[in-house]
Amino acid sequence: MSSAVLLIELGAIIVGLAILARLAGRLGFSPIPLYLLAGLAFGQGGLLPLEAVEEFVEIGAELGVVLLLFMLGLEYSADELRDTLRGGAATTLIDLGLNFTPGFLAGFLLGLGPVGAIVLGGITYISSSGIVAKLVDDLEWVGNREIPGVLSVIVLEDLVMALYLPVVAVLLLGSGIVTSILTVGAALLAVVAILVLALRFGPKLSEAIFSRSDEALLLSIFGATVLVAGVAASLRVSAAVGAFLVGIALSGPAADRAHDLLSPLRDLFGAAFFLFFSLRIDPDSLPPVLLPALALAGIGLLTKLATGWVVAGRDGVGRWGRLRAGSALTARGEFSVAIAALGVSGGVAARLGPFTAAYVLLLALAAPVLSRLADAAGHRARAGRRAVETGIPTVDPESPGWDNGTPKTDRREGEA
Repeated sequence: MSSAVLLIELGAIIVGLAILARLAGRLGFSPIPLYLLAGLAFGQGGLLPLEAVEEFVEIGAELGVVLLLFMLGLEYSADELRDTLRGGAATTLIDLGLNFTPGFLAGFLLGLGPVGAIVLGGITYISSSGIVAKLVDDLEWVGNREIPGVLSVIVLEDLVMALYLPVVAVLLLGSGIVTSILTVGAALLAVVAILVLALRFGPKLSEAIFSRSDEALLLSIFGATVLVAGVAASLRVSAAVGAFLVGIALSGPAADRAHDLLSPLRDLFGAAFFLFFSLRIDPDSLPPVLLPALALAGIGLLTKLATGWVVAGRDGVGRWGRLRAGSALTARGEFSVAIAALGVSGGVAARLGPFTAAYVLLLALAAPVLSRLADAAGHRARAGRRAVETGIPTVDPESPGWDNGTPKTDRREGEA
């Protein structure tokens, strides 16, 4: 196909995403659901399939999730990550118990067998790191008290995936016990190595990377992030984990400049990630599996809400902050699709693909809606409470001096 067609399709996609982003901005809404629906309309079996740029968009999507997690990592220190890991056992057990179990039981009910049940359990367990990161950024929740708990959940889930994925691959391939132990051991060593480098040598890394030249700094940070993500992926560790730890490792002036320089790239490739996800879904494959997927999605929504509620509650966050935490975690995405693809290629069941696509699409669309509703409800509750306590009339959430309904000086309270 000619380069002219490639450029036309690529330009049309970017312009279309820009229009959707503007529309979402006017509506005061996250653009994620619009990106997903656009991919469904123009993917395989859609209204007007875009084939020339599919490979390019796929690469952009991979860069998108890497940059989303890297930028999220910039917001937190190595000490905060260390504290998360130290207290992570209880969080992991709660998350696994609430979210792996429904998928595991559903696997048997759907006739997928023991291995298929383990695969479906992983699909329902893991939240979408990319969508969670995008929601936190879109809704300006980074300073909220519940976000460290949300972050701990997605980081621990990604670390669990470092063990889960090689184990499932071994089960699907029927490899021997020695191969299984070696594979899992390599994944563990890779996670530990990246973590130690991030925690112990972060300041030195920041000093070495920093440059007064924006061009040199951009290339250094972007290249290092992609390199570490690629090495992590090659060692069967999530590329998202690698990128997140690079963000954690950076500090000081290097981190401040990285945020400014890479934000536009994150927005561009982040949009490509969500678009590409739904481009691969054939709309005709969805109706036969929609009802069971809808039932499991409803259960998954409730279990993730419960996870966020419990985890944020352990941090002393108020009820509206707990609800925000749970709503952000309800999204499933890139990992669930990857697990399903592994199961389909391993011969678990052909219908696992469209079933997972419907399940993930439902929750990927529900999460931004639910998060926005939780955010607005919390703002209204806080404004009403302050009006009662102070006798000052409630301020319009859209009025000047307010940030999405919350006074900017109170953004870090996270109680409402």
